[in-house]
Amino acid sequence: MLQQYKHILVPVDGSYEAELAFKKAVAVAKRNDADLHLVHVVDTRAFQNISSFDTSMVEQVTETAKKTLDKYVADAKADGLQSIDYAIEYGAPKTIIARDVPRDNDTDLIMIGATGLNAVERLLIGSVTEYVTRTAICDVLVVRTDQHNQPAKNTHPER
Repeated sequence: MLQQYKHILVPVDGSYEAELAFKKAVAVAKRNDADLHLVHVVDTRAFQNISSFDTSMVEQVTETAKKTLDKYVADAKADGLQSIDYAIEYGAPKTIIARDVPRDNDTDLIMIGATGLNAVERLLIGSVTEYVTRTAICDVLVVRTDQHNQPAKNTHPER
């Protein structure tokens, strides 16, 4: 049976992998006549340890995210996708992406980059992508970097 997706979610964080996921999601959404919903999660835990918490920092991060998301929407519409929107959420990215946003938007597919921007969190507590693939309430497609456009890695260095 052919699976058709109608509500696709793409988490974006400004990373190269998230941009690849977005581009592939636009193509999938067009083929399936689906809605595309982008989400950027501002990880508020990053601001908890700042003694003089300043809301202007969150506002600055939000404004940067809004500019990025507006550009993604414009690019998708220029590519022929009409049904696209976005949200900026605040909190823990893992649960927001895996459960909260998909539940609120009837998401049937999450397309997510293999890795994001936060290498430290990935080392310490596991990646957002790993968590989403294990706990999401819908199908998840992990988008990897395009191996054809990447420089070859030397897997057998000279000894």
